[in-house]
Amino acid sequence: MIIVNLDVMMAKRKISSSELAEKLGITPANLSILKTNKGKAIRFSTLDKICEVLNCTPGDILEYKK
Repeated sequence: MIIVNLDVMMAKRKISSSELAEKLGITPANLSILKTNKGKAIRFSTLDKICEVLNCTPGDILEYKK
């Protein structure tokens, strides 16, 4: 199972959902899907932009658990 820790990284960087969605060029609804682990996939381009905006690595956001 892949766990998305996007909300944790957002809290560390003190950025709101609406601000992040705007910077990523996605809707707040799509960002919410990512944050709540309800998404089935994420584009590498979106992951790249998230890491750029939050100044982090994919490993800071994505976690694997059995």
